[in-house]
Amino acid sequence: MLDLEVVPERSLGCDNWEFILGMHFSQAVAIIQSQVGIIKGVQVLYSDTTPLNVDIIINLPQDGIRLIFDPVQQRLKAIEVFNMKLVKLKYYGLPFNSPEVVPSIEEIEHSFGATHPGVYDASKQLFALHFRGLSFYFPVDSKLQPGYAHGLGSLHFPSGASPIVSKMALYCGGSVAESRPPPLPLSCYNQQLYLESASVLRNSSGTRGIRLQLYTEGSPRALEPRKQCLTREVIFGDSCQDVASNLGAPSRVFFKSEDKMKIHSPSAHRRVQSKRSDFFFNYFTLGIDVLFDARTQRAKKIILHTNYPGHYNFNMYHRCEFNLQLAPDKVTEDTPLDSPVNISAYSKWDTISSRLAPAERPVVLHRAGSTNTANVFGSTFCYGYQDIIFEVMPNNYIASVTLYHPSPYSNEYAFGSGSSASSVSNSTRNLLQDGNKSNIRVSA
Repeated sequence: MLDLEVVPERSLGCDNWEFILGMHFSQAVAIIQSQVGIIKGVQVLYSDTTPLNVDIIINLPQDGIRLIFDPVQQRLKAIEVFNMKLVKLKYYGLPFNSPEVVPSIEEIEHSFGATHPGVYDASKQLFALHFRGLSFYFPVDSKLQPGYAHGLGSLHFPSGASPIVSKMALYCGGSVAESRPPPLPLSCYNQQLYLESASVLRNSSGTRGIRLQLYTEGSPRALEPRKQCLTREVIFGDSCQDVASNLGAPSRVFFKSEDKMKIHSPSAHRRVQSKRSDFFFNYFTLGIDVLFDARTQRAKKIILHTNYPGHYNFNMYHRCEFNLQLAPDKVTEDTPLDSPVNISAYSKWDTISSRLAPAERPVVLHRAGSTNTANVFGSTFCYGYQDIIFEVMPNNYIASVTLYHPSPYSNEYAFGSGSSASSVSNSTRNLLQDGNKSNIRVSA
């Protein structure tokens, strides 16, 4: 049984780890992975058809805990303890919920102090006792309803009939319904760079690169840690040293040992094996990959990941908040021809294709990590447009955008492998696909 400390409006955890409001989904997953054998039977719940409208939930049924993430920002906005009997809870080191301590109204008031009168929900027969950033819910017998007119604080219960907490909610703000995830806490920065926004740089000849608005921890010499904002650019033709100087060391370097899209290359019939391998710089917290040419070691391809649940790469990257503007090819009833096509991580393919003229026949992309690892998420579809490749999920959302620059040293076709999916450790992939190894189940 987990023994956890409650910090209202902030966190739920112990000495070794804590779930902090505002932390990214991937950071919570990393905590769960570190507690294999202690936290078991984990479920990831999301909406496959409307991923931006329904919260992403990590459900811990054997521990009675539910982590609720905002579907757009993908940061933790609320923590629910839905079964108080499965976990020990304390506040300032003093237990208020355990097999020995029953979380009655008197115990809650003794532990947390006085607060406003409770609010009764007649439809659910629940009284809610609210503190700032923390709520407790008590089931109340319907026959006692008339005595609850002035709120929980005015109630008198028969001896031994004091209600017991059935659920607890931890959040930021005045109420659970209005809670929003706070900015990423400084304690979750972990000396990493994070992306605020990304702009695709284009001119008359095509894509030049991307401009990134970044943030990270400030100088360690400061008395108080603070957020520091940076602006950096990655331009096609930059050397790997240039990119590393601008963005720091990558999360991982991946060498392309195989290219399953090579058959679409004009030189696919050639059997001469290159002695060099193109390589990716993977920046997981920025949601981008940069591909370098093996011969010149210059950037020739950039991949922007949207990190939608239901995609094979989900949880490998943070969402890249990019903005891409293109000149339209078609006129629609509600948009004039001179109005640009604005594409972001939240755009849907049918809206984009209604104003552009991409390749009519997409390339079907089916990822698989190995012969023993099945892809439960199915195939995606890659549409080429000028020097851009849009990877589209079956639900019509964009999984990734690949920006490429034709290399004078290579005849690589536009649909050359733009994903570094196999570069990511099997532990993360198994988290969402292999229930036997990591106790994780995905539900749509």
